[in-house]
Amino acid sequence: MSDMTETTPGWLSTDDLETTRGRMPILYVNAVPVRVDDSGEVVSVGLLLRIGPDGTVSRTLVSGRVLHHERVRDALLRHLEKDLGPVALPRVAPSLQPFTVAEYFPTQGITPFHDPRQHAVALAYIVPVSGDCRPRQDALDLEWFSPQEAASAVVQNEMPGGQGVLLKQALAHVGCLS
Repeated sequence: MSDMTETTPGWLSTDDLETTRGRMPILYVNAVPVRVDDSGEVVSVGLLLRIGPDGTVSRTLVSGRVLHHERVRDALLRHLEKDLGPVALPRVAPSLQPFTVAEYFPTQGITPFHDPRQHAVALAYIVPVSGDCRPRQDALDLEWFSPQEAASAVVQNEMPGGQGVLLKQALAHVGCLS
C-alpha cells in the first residue's frame, strides 16, 4: 500500500486511516455471493482466493469499507464490482437488510471475528449474482462451492478472521445447513 492520499472523496491517507483505526470502529460491508436456482434456492457460494499481507493464501468473502458520505447499498455494489467484475450482475435490493452484523476486534476471543488492524463493524449480506464473475483488484480467483462444500472443515479452515463463521451463518440463514 502506498503512502499517497487517494483523490477520491471519502478516502483517508494511510496515516489517517491507521490513526482512525486505533481510535474508533470502522464500518464495513461483507457480501456472500451466491447463485440461486429458478425457485430461489442457493445452489452455490462464491469465495475469493487472495494472498494476504503475510503471503498466506486464503478464501474470503467480498468485503470493504463504507466511505464517508456513501450509502451502504452503494458501498456494497462498489465492492461487489471491485471483487467480482463489472458484469457479475448482483441483485441488491433497494432496501437492504443484513442477515447479521459482525463485529471484528483486534483482540482475539471477544467475538468469532478478528482483524488485527482494527475494531470494525460489518453489515453482512447474501447477494445473488447471475452474470459472469471475473475477480479483479487483489483477488486471484473466484471459486464456486456447493453449500455443503462451503460449510466443510476444509474450506472453513482456509477462511481467516472468522469469515468461515460468517459464511456458515449465511448458509444457515438461507436454510442450507441442517
